[in-house]
Amino acid sequence: MTPKTNADHLRVLTFNLNNPSPERAERQLAWLAARPEHVLVLTETAPSKGCDLLAARFSQAGYEVAFEEPEPGERGAMIVSRLPLTAPTPCKVSYLPCRAVSAAIKTAAGTVDVIGLYVPSRDATPAKTERKRRFLTACREAIPTGTAPTARLVLGDLNILEPTHQPRYGFFQPFEYEFYDWLGQSGYQDAFRLRHPDTDEYSWVGRTGDGYRYDHIFVSGHLTPLVVDCYYVHEPRETRLTDHSAMAAELRLPIADPLVVSDPSVTPAAETLF
Repeated sequence: MTPKTNADHLRVLTFNLNNPSPERAERQLAWLAARPEHVLVLTETAPSKGCDLLAARFSQAGYEVAFEEPEPGERGAMIVSRLPLTAPTPCKVSYLPCRAVSAAIKTAAGTVDVIGLYVPSRDATPAKTERKRRFLTACREAIPTGTAPTARLVLGDLNILEPTHQPRYGFFQPFEYEFYDWLGQSGYQDAFRLRHPDTDEYSWVGRTGDGYRYDHIFVSGHLTPLVVDCYYVHEPRETRLTDHSAMAAELRLPIADPLVVSDPSVTPAAETLF
């Protein structure tokens, strides 16, 4: 169940699309259109008809969309906003750049930089392990410190676990836990842990029933006292809309000048000459 929210507060959501088919993208679009969040970070995008449909329909409905289509065979992330976007503080990840998307959101309290990440998953092979390691290193080099005056959110499917994650999985390597720690050392706070310090909750569940808290929302230091809540939305995973739970957060930041948007889940009428 989604907690009650204040309509005047900034609300964000991260949602793993799992590279949908056009048919599933339509169902995802209907679910996302009914959500109360102003800003969506959509991960596991691909150069596919389903992801192109989502980007096009949100744009046609008046939303602002930041999306660099990944190269064939690659994955990425997309920002969709009902608030105006401006150029953010530069955050150009040098390796697999389509997996990191950034934009600045206008609020009544100033701009908020949003960095959406889709960190590569891996298996036990050296190539995929090194690929993930290189991307996380590139993120550490590109993401500005969370102690700077700029308000910033870092969120998405990070494919990492907190070092205290329960259960503990032996196949996770130190460099994966170290990225979580690095975010904290750089001045960011785990928004979920700010509101739910002792809760074991998961955004992805394997076939054996083992849970993983892969999806995260981090806030820069001075946003910490403004986090009203941060929680998982399990409906899309439980209904097989995708294979991840979504994650939402509300911050005590007043919104301003929202865009005039229509329902993106309604198929646009065909243009006629008369």
